[in-house]
Amino acid sequence: MKLTIEVSDEDVAQIKHFLDITDSKTSEFSSHGQLDLAKLTVMLLQDVALVVRRPGSWEGANMMTVLGAHGYHWD
Repeated sequence: MKLTIEVSDEDVAQIKHFLDITDSKTSEFSSHGQLDLAKLTVMLLQDVALVVRRPGSWEGANMMTVLGAHGYHWD
């Protein structure tokens, strides 16, 4: 599936800053390697899928915490 989204220029600048900082600290054992905007988006969407597929997993449980903080709940 191909996905097209719109993100504000300000948010993109902040995300790129995050990616630049984490790039220098990325472990060779990271799950997705060096991140760019596309890899970051895929990783986060995969973690949302884990909320459903494996809710007790570290990734799924933590993503549910993030979603819950935004008012979205999975019961």
